[in-house]
Amino acid sequence: MKANLSVSRHDTISVVDKRLYGSFIEHLGRAVYDGIYEPEHQNANNDGFRVDVEEVVKELNVPIIRYPGGNFVSGYKWEDGIGPKEARPKKLDLAWRSMETNQVGIHEFAKWAQGVNAEVNMAVNLGTRGIQEAVECLEYCNFEGGTYWSELRKKNGEEKPFNIKTWSLGNEMDGPWQIGHKTADEYGRLAAETAKAMKLVDDSIELVVCGSSTSTMPTFGDWERIVLEHTYDYVDYLSLHCYYGNKEDDLGNYLSQSLDMDRFIKTVVSICDYVKVKKGSKKQINLSFDEWNVWYHSNDQDKEQAPWQVAPPLLEDIYNFEDALMVGCLLITLLKNADRVKIACLAQLVNVIAPIMTEKNGDTWKQTIFYPFMQVSNYGRGTVLTPHLTSESYKTKDFDEVPYIETIAIHNEEKEELVIFAVNRSEDTSIAFTFEEDGFEMESISEATELAGYDKKDTNESNHELVTLSIKTDVVLENDIISTIMKPLSWNVIRIKTK
Repeated sequence: MKANLSVSRHDTISVVDKRLYGSFIEHLGRAVYDGIYEPEHQNANNDGFRVDVEEVVKELNVPIIRYPGGNFVSGYKWEDGIGPKEARPKKLDLAWRSMETNQVGIHEFAKWAQGVNAEVNMAVNLGTRGIQEAVECLEYCNFEGGTYWSELRKKNGEEKPFNIKTWSLGNEMDGPWQIGHKTADEYGRLAAETAKAMKLVDDSIELVVCGSSTSTMPTFGDWERIVLEHTYDYVDYLSLHCYYGNKEDDLGNYLSQSLDMDRFIKTVVSICDYVKVKKGSKKQINLSFDEWNVWYHSNDQDKEQAPWQVAPPLLEDIYNFEDALMVGCLLITLLKNADRVKIACLAQLVNVIAPIMTEKNGDTWKQTIFYPFMQVSNYGRGTVLTPHLTSESYKTKDFDEVPYIETIAIHNEEKEELVIFAVNRSEDTSIAFTFEEDGFEMESISEATELAGYDKKDTNESNHELVTLSIKTDVVLENDIISTIMKPLSWNVIRIKTK
């Protein structure tokens, strides 16, 4: 088989918002406690956070991290996580039926995030709480001083405001599982009034309003429309959430699900633009895909966990090689929609459906999905070029036409390079891939790597270095054309120096 990707300097999708490579830390399972925070660990710093974990997080170059939830936030009192640690209350977390010690709160997390070069996307509780608590949290975090909440922040050790600029108005409020679940009208009204009040405190913030928890929700579509009719004038982003899994062990169909993500995004964009027209607004609402990943491996084992533990091992999916390919396809899909998806959060970052795993009192290690995310986050900065792809296709249970090659190219003007990301979905056939461009002068291949040659079920659980990147040695630049062989079931990255 053969495939060709052609791009032009004059045919672009969008400049990538760096927040497209965000992630998520929720007070859930071992994400915080025994994840990023383990005071007894030999590698813990004076604040109790594991330095070895921080170093691996930095490799991902994550610019923004959503916190503290997630379902957790809908029953959370942010005030429980401030002040002297010895005075903080232990509380029941109803969302995950766990025990919350509140040893990590706003101060600790904001300092940790700064240490890994990330901003905080702060979520407020619109499940069991409302306008007043959200405004007070914002005042505590962002107001300079002279008020009760800002002075309390100073008393608790932070003289300067945290200056958090991205705020999420609740979480998955369309879901019956959500504490304080609401109808679209109920949530839309509350979110609108909360947004108005928060922007009175700090009009420099950007607000994310809850969209549907997944495109399969019975309220999908109506939920977005109704919520935006209430909130359109006051918010900046609408959220999307979606997870994928290979429950039926049908790899061809599994790897086609990035087409479902693309369809989901485009449908939500059309609803946003419908409300824009209906309101006669000049404002454009963009999207925050603030939960996405593969999630299905841990479902059965989670049912066996006893309730009310501190940091139980929940949602600890062990990812295999095929999951890495799927994550690569999803990343490419997000880039294809970078004109409207400005924020995205890989859910989550450590231990909980995560690219990074830790062992209590032990090592940290990288899952298979770490590698495509790390590469796209680091090298997918710049302008997304409109892909013109010629590729043979195959048919699946869900889609009639799935290209064997999933690919995109980025132009990073600052680094003077073109970067190609590509997945070969074929299980048994190598593909002769060529790349042509218009408007650039390709000088040389600066780096070419691949994830290839593994069994589709290989993981890094026991051998932490089993699935890892290797150098591609067959990439050729000749007569202004890049050519290479993309192996069956492979993730490929080619970096090209331009003149």
